[in-house]
Amino acid sequence: MTEHLLSLMTFFPILGMLVVLALPKGNGNLLKGFTLLITIITFFISLPLAFDDVFKTSGAMHYTEFAQWISIGDYFQMNYNVGVDGISLWLVILTTFIMPIAVLSTWHAVDKNIKGFMALTLLLETAMLGAFISLDLFLFYVFWELMLIPMYFMIGIWGGKNRIYAAVKFFIFTAVGSLLMLVAIIYVYYHAIQSGVEVAGFSIIDFYKLSISPEAQTWLFLAFAFSFAIKVPMFPVHTWLPDAHTEAPTAGSVILAAIMLKMGTYGYIRFAIPLFPEATQQFIPFLSLLAVIGIIYGALVAMMQDDVKKLVAYSSVSHLGFVMLGIFAMNTQGWSGGIIQMINHGISTGALFLIVGFIYERRHTRAINEFGGLAKQMPVFATIFMIMTLSSVGLPGTNGFVGEFLILMGAYESELRWFGVFATTGVILAAVYMLWMFQRVMFGELSNPANQKLKDLSAREVALMLPLLLFVFWIGVYPNTFFDKMNPAVDQLIQQVKGKQQVAMVENVIPGHLELK
Repeated sequence: MTEHLLSLMTFFPILGMLVVLALPKGNGNLLKGFTLLITIITFFISLPLAFDDVFKTSGAMHYTEFAQWISIGDYFQMNYNVGVDGISLWLVILTTFIMPIAVLSTWHAVDKNIKGFMALTLLLETAMLGAFISLDLFLFYVFWELMLIPMYFMIGIWGGKNRIYAAVKFFIFTAVGSLLMLVAIIYVYYHAIQSGVEVAGFSIIDFYKLSISPEAQTWLFLAFAFSFAIKVPMFPVHTWLPDAHTEAPTAGSVILAAIMLKMGTYGYIRFAIPLFPEATQQFIPFLSLLAVIGIIYGALVAMMQDDVKKLVAYSSVSHLGFVMLGIFAMNTQGWSGGIIQMINHGISTGALFLIVGFIYERRHTRAINEFGGLAKQMPVFATIFMIMTLSSVGLPGTNGFVGEFLILMGAYESELRWFGVFATTGVILAAVYMLWMFQRVMFGELSNPANQKLKDLSAREVALMLPLLLFVFWIGVYPNTFFDKMNPAVDQLIQQVKGKQQVAMVENVIPGHLELK
C-alpha cells in the first residue's frame, strides 16, 4: 500500500467517477452520497502522509513511484514519476480535505444534471492531486491542462447568468499561459539532451542540475512565470478571477479558491524558481512590485464591491499577493509563510464562499444592501461568519496571522524590506473591507421583510464549517504541526537555488577579472 499510496490516492476518484457514470441519473441523493463517500475515502487514503514523521527529518521526495510511460526512440521519453516532500505534502492534504466539504455543499445548491457535476468533481480531484505530486514536467503539464476541463464545464453549465462569458474567459486566459509553458518545457528537455546530461524523461530533479545560459533562462522563466501568474492570479492578469468566482456554483468557487489558485503559487516554488534561479534573481524586484500592487489594488477594489461574493473574490487577489511576496523574499521565513498562507487562504476563503452560498440559497441575492440585522435572526451563522472574517483579516490567534506575519518578516529580512512596508497597508485595508462588509450584513435592523423569515444554519451546514473552524485555530495557535514537516524541504530547496545563483555569480565575475589581467 505504501509503495503505491500516491497512485491509489490520485486515481481513486477516477474509479469513483466511472461508477457515478453508471448510476441512474434520476437519483440525485444517491449520486451525491456516493461522490461524498469517494472523496472521504480519498481523504483517509492520504492521511498516512500527514502522520509520517519522515518529512520532519528529510527534505527529499518520499513515497516516490516511477514507471516508463511513453518512449519514442532514444530522444523522447515521458515517465510516470511522482512523489511528495514537505512543500507539496500539505497542499495534497488540503485537496483531499476540501473536496468532501465541496461535495457536501452541493446538497441543495446543485439540482440539475447532478450526475455530470459529480463526475466532473471527481475528475477534477484527480487532476489537482496529480499536479501536486508530479515530478515529471510533462506529467505535470498533463494534469495541469486536465484541470481546465472540469472547471470550465462547472462554470459554463452550473454557473450564473453570465456563466458562458466567465467560463470562456477562464479557459482562454489559462490556456494561453499553458501553451507558453509547454514550449518552455520542450526547450528545457532538448537542452538537456543536447548537453549530454542524463535525464529520466522530464524529471524535474534532473532538470534542477542543468546549466542554462542566462539569456535562455530569461525567456524560459518568463514563459513559466506568465503561466503561473495567470493561475495565481497576479495583477494585471487577474481579471478572469472575479468573473469566474461570481458565476461559478458554490462548490466550484470553493474548489477554485481553496485549491486551484494554489497551482500558480506552487508552480513558482517547484518549477519556475529552482529551474531558472539566475532569471529569478533578475525579475524579483519587478514581480515583487506586482505582488504589492496586487495586495493594495485587490483590497481597494474589494472595498468598492456591493456583491459579497465578488468582494471575497477580489480579496483573493490581495491575499495571494502576500503569498507571492513571501516567495520572492527567497528565505525560509518567506517561503514557509507563503506555503502556510496558501493553506490558510484555502481554509478561510473557501469557508467564506460557503457562507456566501448559505445566504444565497436562502435569499437568492448576494447584494450587500439587501441584508442587515442577520445576527439577530441567524446567531450561529453570524458567529461562524465572524470567526472566518477575523481569520481572513489575520487576527492573532487565527491561521491568517501566522502566514502574514512570517511573510512580512521574510520580506523585511530580505532585499524586499520596503516592499514589505507597503504590503502592510494591505493588512489594514483587509480589516476595513471585511469588517465593513460584516457590519452591513450582520448588524443593524432587519429592514428587509424577507430577512425576517431566514432560518439559521442546518446541522449539515454546521458540519461543513466545523472542520474549517478547527484548522483556523489549530494553525493559529500551534502552527509547528505544519512547519515541522515543511521546513526541511523548504530549507533544502532554498539552499539549492541560492547555491546555483552563487555559482553563476562566480562564473560571471571571474572571467572579467582574467580579461583585465
